[in-house]
Amino acid sequence: MQEEVNEKTISLCVQCSRMTACVLKAVMRKSLNDLDRKKQKHDQVKQAEKNGQANEKGRRKEQLRQEKKTPKGKQTMQNLMAKGAQLTNILITDDNIKSFDRIARKYGIDYSLKRDNSVTPPKYLVFFRAKDVDVMTAAFREYTGVTMNKAKKPSVRKKLQQTIQRLAKHRERIKTRQKDRGQER
Repeated sequence: MQEEVNEKTISLCVQCSRMTACVLKAVMRKSLNDLDRKKQKHDQVKQAEKNGQANEKGRRKEQLRQEKKTPKGKQTMQNLMAKGAQLTNILITDDNIKSFDRIARKYGIDYSLKRDNSVTPPKYLVFFRAKDVDVMTAAFREYTGVTMNKAKKPSVRKKLQQTIQRLAKHRERIKTRQKDRGQER
């Protein structure tokens, strides 16, 4: 009996400010759940090997790893050309590229930006895969809509300047009224 207990010793490392019974209980439950999950996965792998499905699972895992490795969104030109697809470009003259980046991530577009400094203000060339043309046009429609809405809205600084000027005029009126009242008496 003593030998069986010694073989099943588990060490738990917990970092907390105060060790209470509840904390210890939670840590022990978590470690037991992790051990159960590992055991279940091990049993599933053995069953798959018996059934001959282990090779299929290995292929699926490899495909998932490759999908995770492929970059998404903004990339370098080398990464974009390495995929082997034909590239297309569109010219953007706006300095606010960050808003385009948000929309491109929303649509899942792989693209690369090149800055053309020969012209003032600088222009940007957006390179993307030719397969994504329909998605890219939808993204550009949304991007232009966002930029047009931003152009219509007055800036916050201008609004603040206007309110400051109004308050200054209002204060001057109040001061002149008080002076006039004092002279009438």
